[in-house]
Amino acid sequence: MWSFFIALGLVLFSAAGVLYYVWNGLRPPAPGDAPVRVTVERGMRAQQVAELLERHGLIRDAWLFAAWLKWTGEGSRFQAGIYEFAPGTSREEIVRKLNAGETVAPATFRFTIPEGLTIRQMADRLEKAGAVGKDEFLRAARDLSRFAEFGWVRAIPADAGIIEPLEGYLFPDTYEMRTGSTAEDIIRRMLAELDRKLGSLPEDWLETMEERGLTLHELLTIASLIEREVAVDEERPLVSSVIANRLEKGMPLQIDATIQYVLDEPKERLLEEDLKVDSPYNTYQHKGLPPGPIAAPGLKSIEAALYPAETDYLYYVTKKDGSGEHLFASTLSQHNRNIRTSEENARKLQQQQQQGQ
Repeated sequence: MWSFFIALGLVLFSAAGVLYYVWNGLRPPAPGDAPVRVTVERGMRAQQVAELLERHGLIRDAWLFAAWLKWTGEGSRFQAGIYEFAPGTSREEIVRKLNAGETVAPATFRFTIPEGLTIRQMADRLEKAGAVGKDEFLRAARDLSRFAEFGWVRAIPADAGIIEPLEGYLFPDTYEMRTGSTAEDIIRRMLAELDRKLGSLPEDWLETMEERGLTLHELLTIASLIEREVAVDEERPLVSSVIANRLEKGMPLQIDATIQYVLDEPKERLLEEDLKVDSPYNTYQHKGLPPGPIAAPGLKSIEAALYPAETDYLYYVTKKDGSGEHLFASTLSQHNRNIRTSEENARKLQQQQQQGQ
C-alpha cells in the first residue's frame, strides 16, 4: 500500500517538475528598459526564429517556444524584417508582431542627383554626402556584369571609345536609401528608376524610337546633349530638331558640351584649340553622335530626343541676355546675324550689371 503512494508521489512530483519547467521556460524574461532589435531573415523557420529570440534574451527556451508555436499553429506567417522588442514582452505579443510584420523602419539617407550631372560628378557628390566612396562608386559603375538583369545595360555597345559605360543610364532624381547601402545598391536603384521613367513615356515610344532608327543608347545620347545645352524646357524639342536635322544632312553637330565632357576641367569659354581635342566625343571633328551620353538626362530631355519639333533649324546660339534662351536659325547667314545679336546682348547685360553695382 505504501509503495503505491510512494509511486504516486513520484509521478506527481515528476509531473509538477515538468509543469514547472514548461511554465518557467515559456514565461517572459525579466522586464528591461532598453529595447532589443532582432533581424528575421527571409526564409527563416520557426525554430530558427526561436533560437534568435533566445540569443537576444527575449525568450527563455527556444525549444519550448518552438514547441508552443507548433502546438498553437503559429510560426508559418512570420515576416522578415528588423523588429524591436522590450525585454519581458509576452510570447503572444512577440508572435503578433512577427505575424503582422510590425518592423522597425530602417535608418535611411537621402540624396539628390540633379539633371545634367556626369557619373564622376555623382561620385563626388555621394562621397561628400558620406554615402559611398567615390572610387567604390566608379568601380561599380564600370562593371556592367553586376547589372546584367537590366536589358538596357546588356545592350550598351562594347565600345572602347565610351568613357563611362553607364553614363546617361543613372536617372537623376531624389532617392532615399537604407543606411549602409553599397555603391552597387545605389546604382541598381537608379537603373531601376530609369526603367520606371521609360515606362511613363507615351505608349508608342518604342515604336517611335525604332521608326527613327535609334537604339536606346543613341536616344539617351541625344537626350544628354539636350540636357547639357538647354536651360528652358520649351526649347528642348527645338534643340532636338537641330540635332536631328544636322544628323540627317550629315553635318557635324558641333556641340560645345561634348568638348567640355572630355576636358580635364570644364571651361567657362572654349578656346579654338579646345575644339581640336583628339576624342571620339569631339563633335566638331567627328560627324554623327558621340560614342555615348555625356550626362544624366531628365525625362523632359528624353521626351524631346524622342519627339523633336518639326523645324528646319540647323543652328542655335545663346541669347546671352540672362534668359538662358537661344536664337535659332535655318541658314548660316541668319546664324551669323544671331551671333552678332547675342554678342550685343552680352555687352548690354554687362553694362547693366556694372551700373547696378
